[in-house]
Amino acid sequence: MADVVAFKKSADDGLVLREENGGVVRLTLNNGPVNALSSSMLSALSAELDAMADDVRVVILSARGSHFSAGFDLAEINAYRSHEDGGRAAYTVLAQASTALVQKLSALHQPVIAEIDGLATAAGCQLVAACDLAICTDSSTFCLPGVNIGALDATAIVAVSRAAHRKQAMEMVLTGETIDASTAKDFGLVNRIVPRQYLSQVVDKYAAVIASKSPEALNAAKRVFQGQAVLPLDEAYAVSGAALVEGLMSQDAGKGAAAYLENRLPVWEP
Repeated sequence: MADVVAFKKSADDGLVLREENGGVVRLTLNNGPVNALSSSMLSALSAELDAMADDVRVVILSARGSHFSAGFDLAEINAYRSHEDGGRAAYTVLAQASTALVQKLSALHQPVIAEIDGLATAAGCQLVAACDLAICTDSSTFCLPGVNIGALDATAIVAVSRAAHRKQAMEMVLTGETIDASTAKDFGLVNRIVPRQYLSQVVDKYAAVIASKSPEALNAAKRVFQGQAVLPLDEAYAVSGAALVEGLMSQDAGKGAAAYLENRLPVWEP
């Protein structure tokens, strides 16, 4: 594998740090102390996703500090109330930026793994839910607290309700209560829970395993998985059947079959 490239600043003064190791890119939220998703943070993270090279196999989304992300910057949001329109235009831009970001995570052809150590709340919880996989420490917590402050985690509801089981997602929305890592796993928000000292090691291992697979198959798997999930059963099978045919006809499928028959590991193109 290629040597690790040290953290480097992104366009917005280091709000998102980028590290690359082989085909795996780690994006680290760096907006202490709580990694609030300010307008600048949303812009920085969005820019990193837009610039993701095609030869990247897997993306890891992590964070520095005791919070994965506390969601939107409440001080910034509250300041918008002093605008002539009461903040409506600014809130509209914020909502559009937030929803565009999570849709970019879904549209990214690379699998995205969330690495969580600490609190992921509101739009921060939305980020976790929007990732393809999520691995957290045993001390991590999750919350949709909008009802506690008279607001609504409206866009977060979309991501969380698609990641967690329906009634458990509704429980988070209606109670605003913080859930622990074990409950988050039971709800379907996270895949695995690991001790803090092993978190990055475990996530890196998962990323390396995924990155070793056929790029064509990985891209198709994410696309088909997400696409069929919102379709009626017959349409889902029609889409997946067509994808099966295209997959079997792909160059990677030919390489993989030949390698299997010759009892060796396949070698994929970058």
